[in-house]
Amino acid sequence: MDIKISKTKIEKRMKHKMNVSLVEVIVKLKKTNPIVAKELARPKRRWPAINLKDIDMIKGDVLIAGKVLSAGDLSGAKKIVAWSASGRAAEKIKGAKGTFISIIDEMKKNPELNGYDILR
Repeated sequence: MDIKISKTKIEKRMKHKMNVSLVEVIVKLKKTNPIVAKELARPKRRWPAINLKDIDMIKGDVLIAGKVLSAGDLSGAKKIVAWSASGRAAEKIKGAKGTFISIIDEMKKNPELNGYDILR
C-alpha cells in the first residue's frame, strides 16, 4: 500500500509549530523520510502514543513519531527511537537492557532514519 504524502500540507502544518528543533527535524526529514515528517507535522494531540506491550510484539528496532508509554513490558533488548518517552517507560526500557534514543539524537548518526520499523 503506497501512502500519498503532500509536502505542501507538511509545510502548512509546520507554520503552527513553535518548537524550533521540531521544525528543523521536519524540514530535514521531508525529503529523506516523508512518512515520519508527516507524522511529526500533525498536531501533537494526534501523535501516536505507543505502549511497550505493542513494541514488544515487533521484531527488531522500532521508530515512533510520538511518545512511548509504559503499559506492558519488554521481553528483550530493543532499540527504540521516538520523540519522547514517559519516565516509567524509560525505566522499563533500561530494565530490559534496551535503549531509548530521541529522534533528534538519532538523526545525528542516521539522518534518514532508515532501518527501523515505523509504528503509528
